[in-house]
Amino acid sequence: MTSEFIGNATPFTDRAIESAAQKLGCQVAAVRAVIDVESKGGFQSDNRPKILFERHYFYRLTNGQYKNSHPDICNSSWGGYGRYSEQYGRLERAIGLNRNAALRSASWGAFQIMGDNHKVCGFDDVEDFVKAMVESEDRHLDAFVGFVKGNHLDDELRRLDWSGFARGYNGPAYRANKYDTKMAAAFALHNAGGPHVHNPMPVIRMGDKGEAVKELQQLLGIKDDGDFGPGTKRAVVAFQQSKKLYADGIVGGQTWAALNASQ
Repeated sequence: MTSEFIGNATPFTDRAIESAAQKLGCQVAAVRAVIDVESKGGFQSDNRPKILFERHYFYRLTNGQYKNSHPDICNSSWGGYGRYSEQYGRLERAIGLNRNAALRSASWGAFQIMGDNHKVCGFDDVEDFVKAMVESEDRHLDAFVGFVKGNHLDDELRRLDWSGFARGYNGPAYRANKYDTKMAAAFALHNAGGPHVHNPMPVIRMGDKGEAVKELQQLLGIKDDGDFGPGTKRAVVAFQQSKKLYADGIVGGQTWAALNASQ
């Protein structure tokens, strides 16, 4: 097994997810919803990023040069993937023929972004893109942010237009796999304070009550009645703006960290 694709397999962090939401101008819950639906983890058990080799990409990028000698990895028709465990073997055979085209012909990581999309994701060349995919799931998220912004899908995320986002991200067959309804349901769960990436402090927002809200109010220096009402939200937004955080009035890991650091 080649070692060049073995990384640390570091999972998503709260800070990276909240930073992604800030860059996209959307709610943190919206990013988490996409992660829930699109990402089943970005790495294999051997710490290599998940990939799927697309033979029709390799055909196009090499002008069909290897269609007769290697039809299983160079073919004008999509599909023919074989077993999941065979993907790196197929990639490595393609690398032996044309490394650049091979790396561009695989979809990579948690969001299965094609290497051929490296430029729209913000990477000068596919080698830099692949190095990021090997590094961590947070880097996968960086590529996702670049892809969404580059394809002008951030507007749909801000509006919570799940049908529009799924059409742009997943293609015209998105309804068959119910990507839009799955993301809408995942957003509703996270927006209501449901499960999220590990966070030592709870995500709280207007309408919440209890000790976590009281602690928040104490850190903000406002009346600590334990009721997250409009006044508390205004104080949170003002604090987030002062720290150049995404000012959505929702207190997640990054806001908690900034509040504690300011004491």
